[in-house]
Amino acid sequence: MTEQYWVGDFFVDVTRNQITKKTQSQKIPPKALAVLTCLAKNANKVVSHDQLLSEVWSYTVVTPNTLQRSIAQLRKALGEESQLYIKTHAKQGYSLEVEVRWQAYSEHSTEQGPDENIITDASAAINQVIASNKGLATDALITPENATMPNTRNTVTFSTRLVAVLFTFLILAFISFSLLKPATPLKLNIAEFNSLTATDHKEYGGIYSPDGQYVVFQRYSDTVCRNNNIWAKSIDTQQETQLTKEMAAYGSYSFSQDGKNIVFIESDNCDKPVNQKQCYKLMTMDFQKALKEPQSPDVLVECKNSRIARPKWLNNNNIALVQEFSNRWKLTSYSIAENKSTVLYALDEGNIVYFDYSPKDDVISLTRVHSDGQQYLDILKTDGQVLSSHKIELPKEIPANRLIYPNFTPYQSLLMFSTGRQLFTLSYDGKVANISLPLSDPMSSPSFHPSGKRMLVIKGHYDSDIALMNLSQIAQLAAEQNPEDISDNYSIIERSIKGEDNAQFQPNGELIAYMTSRTGKNQLWVTDGKNSTQLSDFPTDSFLYQMAWAADGKSILINANKALNRIFLDSRTEKIALTYPVNKLFQWDSEVNTALVVARIKGLLKFAELDLNTGKFTIINDKRVNWAMKSSAGQLIYTDKMYQFWQNGPVEDQPIEQLIDQGSDNGFIIKGDVIYGINENFQLWSFALSDNSFNLLGNVPRMIDYITDIKQTGINQTSINDIDILLTLRIAAKKEVAEIILAD
Repeated sequence: MTEQYWVGDFFVDVTRNQITKKTQSQKIPPKALAVLTCLAKNANKVVSHDQLLSEVWSYTVVTPNTLQRSIAQLRKALGEESQLYIKTHAKQGYSLEVEVRWQAYSEHSTEQGPDENIITDASAAINQVIASNKGLATDALITPENATMPNTRNTVTFSTRLVAVLFTFLILAFISFSLLKPATPLKLNIAEFNSLTATDHKEYGGIYSPDGQYVVFQRYSDTVCRNNNIWAKSIDTQQETQLTKEMAAYGSYSFSQDGKNIVFIESDNCDKPVNQKQCYKLMTMDFQKALKEPQSPDVLVECKNSRIARPKWLNNNNIALVQEFSNRWKLTSYSIAENKSTVLYALDEGNIVYFDYSPKDDVISLTRVHSDGQQYLDILKTDGQVLSSHKIELPKEIPANRLIYPNFTPYQSLLMFSTGRQLFTLSYDGKVANISLPLSDPMSSPSFHPSGKRMLVIKGHYDSDIALMNLSQIAQLAAEQNPEDISDNYSIIERSIKGEDNAQFQPNGELIAYMTSRTGKNQLWVTDGKNSTQLSDFPTDSFLYQMAWAADGKSILINANKALNRIFLDSRTEKIALTYPVNKLFQWDSEVNTALVVARIKGLLKFAELDLNTGKFTIINDKRVNWAMKSSAGQLIYTDKMYQFWQNGPVEDQPIEQLIDQGSDNGFIIKGDVIYGINENFQLWSFALSDNSFNLLGNVPRMIDYITDIKQTGINQTSINDIDILLTLRIAAKKEVAEIILAD
């Protein structure tokens, strides 16, 4: 999608929803701008009403009045020229009767208006050469729209002009070649690589204090995996100090610039949940007091109807954070002194992915995904003013759908991020370069020491196993029995010291498919109980999310790197061409070739049904859906962000009252017309859609991550003796804070 173009004397910037004439810029509603772009692509041709409605309002039912309103908005923005530019063709459509010029230099533009000297890097360099040799004034700099030499007919000979032109083109060729070269990789030499928190616990979120004397990190509970305490470790003495008095679900944190206080997010179950199960509190704590004695943090603000994340303490003493409303994130600034927040950055289309803050330069870096699926890097002032905005040019090592999370570095105009075993730099103009470092384990994006000579990463691995239990074994367990003591009641099907996950029975067969990273790369495998075979060959740092067998048991649809691939048992792979990335694959009906998915459509996550034959997404609803499946009769069942079960109805979706307290993040399975799920008390239950009968079946291990499949193994499919269940069991989540000391 072209992001910048000219309509007559108007400069159109799609990324900013803005048109500019001379120095006057004005915002245009995104849909109206999309109509203009569609007309521009078909300049001097009649574009029908149906085509405009289909391209601009795809997957949305609107009336022709909606299109007419957008045309009216365009006419108002274009002013007097609009009657000449936009022609109405009765009962046919509209046409744009004006010259359209697509911006050829958008990658290097300053993203200013047409009369503000939009100059490419190459043109600017040429101007410097000419100006220094000929004494030209700065307002005579050449632009892509006026790349001609000054009129020297009376003072310069033809040969002199020819030499000047040739010289100019040689300089342009040299500069262009330099710009087209790949970004030069940053070379980092490691002097030491040390584990700072090598314990049996899981440690996460390491940052340095502003004076560089302490490392602050989270240490997680062995029993409740989302709860943690915040700790500090002295770099000089290596002494560890627990900072928080009570364990809770603390998120990422940030220091005030004087190093005296910390701000962070705490999440917990809402007392009376209405719109969301979790409530979020912005907390602060006196760091100096906590070093002497664990402290109970103070609440600055509580959010019961929105999510907040990633607070960053700014130099102006405000706190920047992202806040989510209706599945879209906004960057806000919270004033402690005034106890109010201000929106710094919001999008009409697309979504914010990540942001970081540089106290040294007092600027914010923000990555976002545009409605066309492309990622952009914006550099902002702390008042929200955009200093630069560029599309991120991902190299071939990074899948196109991979979202990135870059942090500031001590290197000029460079950020850094990790994809697992690979580190990359990201320049302010969107260029990405690989850093060659010997990373044996996956690592997080680094956080740098104030000196720039050290950096913290989180390294480690996740260890999970695939277990099988018979429902009769679960039913025999007494309700009061400790679920941690039931290890004799399940069998481990596949295990290694890495993660095995998402096991599923082969329909009408004896195989079990599963995902594992045992070879160092996440891949799809199958086992017959004796021998295991690797089917896929995805590249390093690939993420595998979900999969589903075909009904005939001969192939598997897998969500890898948020793209769908069909893999056959002979390892043959077919890539599915899709318009939008798939975040979750819930279920695949191979007979009609449709799938229930959550897809990132125009930047926002949508629950949809995907037709794999045509690639068309049909949006089901805008809820944040955790899991979804259809029964054998086609009844759609899904859980929302509050783990409430819903079923679709003839007019509107209806909650399943019998399952109000039975949802959890452990997923559910539907076999026939029976739902199987696990509640927050680690009890397995069943619910028959045919007669609304509910049964508690027994306890499951507390280290369960997901219920992944159920299979009727005998003739009597209603007998619990003939039903097996596959589970993913969490064995260990080994994460630790490590420090890389760089050589001079």
